[in-house]
Amino acid sequence: MRLLIAEDEKSLSRALAAILTRNNYSVDTVYDGEAALEYLEATNYDGLILDVMMPKMDGITVLKTLRARGNTTPVLILSARSEIDDKVLGLDSGANDYLTKPFDAKELLARIRAITRIQNIGTSSQITYGNITLDCATYELSSASGSFKLANREFQMMELLISNPTHLIPTQRFLEKIWGYDSDVEIHVVWVYISYLRKKLDALGATIQIKAVRNAGYFLEEKA
Repeated sequence: MRLLIAEDEKSLSRALAAILTRNNYSVDTVYDGEAALEYLEATNYDGLILDVMMPKMDGITVLKTLRARGNTTPVLILSARSEIDDKVLGLDSGANDYLTKPFDAKELLARIRAITRIQNIGTSSQITYGNITLDCATYELSSASGSFKLANREFQMMELLISNPTHLIPTQRFLEKIWGYDSDVEIHVVWVYISYLRKKLDALGATIQIKAVRNAGYFLEEKA
């Protein structure tokens, strides 16, 4: 699950990213409202953690703009403002929840689980292609032969592939979605994770395979 943190206090942003990463979320961070909108236009996020007081564009304006564009990404506002009127403004502007600073990490995680759960009501957590099933709730890749619990980045790569079978996914897309726009990770790392997934698919006796297109990307297809 991928989240965007829009928080201009960099020490808090780093702390949030560390908490979420330890709990198997992938995280991008931005430090102003304009950057938040740019990231949200370029990437589909499962949730947004949004500060109110930010440079260039405040959080409420970001939220109103987001909703006006039809973007339904779940939003949790984080703010030092604890007055009822501030909470009402945030919720009326389109936020799914509002949490005041300081906060406990356990409560933050519970609030994130709640808003993303609401977004996914009625949607199966399992994706199947060929004889392989990916459970997005447990990170398990399975077949009738057994199962593997995938590491976070393995899961995100497999989710992207199995959600778009037969569609070529550029290598750069993997880097941007999983490691983030600002990451200095080299492109060969994508191949390393593809190799891990191929080995797991082989061990499961998969009827599907990950194919590569040289200098372009990867796609999932059923074996002939």
